[in-house]
Amino acid sequence: MKFELKDEYIELFKLLKVLDLVDSGAHAKMLIADGYVKRNGEVELRKRAKIVSGDIIEIAEVVIEVI
Repeated sequence: MKFELKDEYIELFKLLKVLDLVDSGAHAKMLIADGYVKRNGEVELRKRAKIVSGDIIEIAEVVIEVI
């Protein structure tokens, strides 16, 4: 799945919410805090991590390429 950035960056929990991968922002934050989200192959625990063009986000079986 590809996600095209409209701004300089998007916060990680907002990205998951915008793509309808979670029911709410709170659900997104819980999944991130519990270590279910990877950024560029590394577990990302920062809910407000700034996701920029070129990042690869993985959650469960979903891979998001940020362009």
